[in-house]
Amino acid sequence: MPRGARLDAPGTLHHVMLRGIERGNIVYDDEDREDFLTRLSDQAQTTGTCLYAWALMDNHAHILLRSGHEGLPVFMRRFLTGYAVAFNRRHGRYGHLFQNRYKSIVCQEDAYFKELVRYIHLNPLRAGIVANINELDRYEWCGHAAIMGKKSLGWQDVAYVLGWFGKTPKEAREAYREFVRQGISQGRRPELVGGGLIRSMGGWSAVKALRASGGQEYEIGDERVLGSGDFVHALLQEADERIKRQLPLNERIEEARRRVDEVCRAEGIGEKELSSGSRRRRVSAVRRRLAMELIGEIGLSLAETARQLGVSTSAVCRIVKAGKGGT
Repeated sequence: MPRGARLDAPGTLHHVMLRGIERGNIVYDDEDREDFLTRLSDQAQTTGTCLYAWALMDNHAHILLRSGHEGLPVFMRRFLTGYAVAFNRRHGRYGHLFQNRYKSIVCQEDAYFKELVRYIHLNPLRAGIVANINELDRYEWCGHAAIMGKKSLGWQDVAYVLGWFGKTPKEAREAYREFVRQGISQGRRPELVGGGLIRSMGGWSAVKALRASGGQEYEIGDERVLGSGDFVHALLQEADERIKRQLPLNERIEEARRRVDEVCRAEGIGEKELSSGSRRRRVSAVRRRLAMELIGEIGLSLAETARQLGVSTSAVCRIVKAGKGGT
């Protein structure tokens, strides 16, 4: 089975993680970093996406955002495709830049917003790129500096973040900075990047303790969600309703054709070669990626996906079977 379709609706809070393929760099220099942020901000403004926290590392990035009217998949596809094409052209390379699909986790805001802002903005300190919080205050490639007022980024919603920490900007910045400082000793926190009930509750020991104390016998969990069982349950019910109101087939087919065209252009592969049955490694990789996206994100059937890619339904079945597993 393919990975679950993304859970999204306008206004949904997501922790997005993306990595370079085979742990390779997604940026090499400041020109790359500037282009990454320019494209991120342009697409955020075009799609009404709100950006709260971010950290751009050499081979990966974290972003905390609220999806806009176009939805998360459209925003991310436009942003990542445009950046990857420009990056490949600038560095004379071909093929995938990012590892598989980006990872996105829907987050329960009341419980996790502040924790996620802190976790994301501490990335450069955990990685040793900056030595202490004073350096982090001025570090250019992380959203922390904007919240501290050391850098002006019109596309980052600093006011919303500060609103969680105090009534005035000065009071809020002081409280925010102290909150970040207190998180330095926590190190890496896998419960904030994996989603699902076990991670959300702090690990198996917490789940066992809940059950041993007479707590709820079973609570719904989902790897795409960071939140309580009730939150997951409500979210999945809402997703089911959206599926029932899904776009007509002809509109999904049009979206699939656009996706195929965008990806083929980004990867330098002709659509005829894609549908020719070519087993060239790069062509096969693009075909696998598109099959998973057409099924998992656009909602096409196996047969319709096969038609769009010019291959047999059994070939798509093999791709889906091989693609089973997480990001």
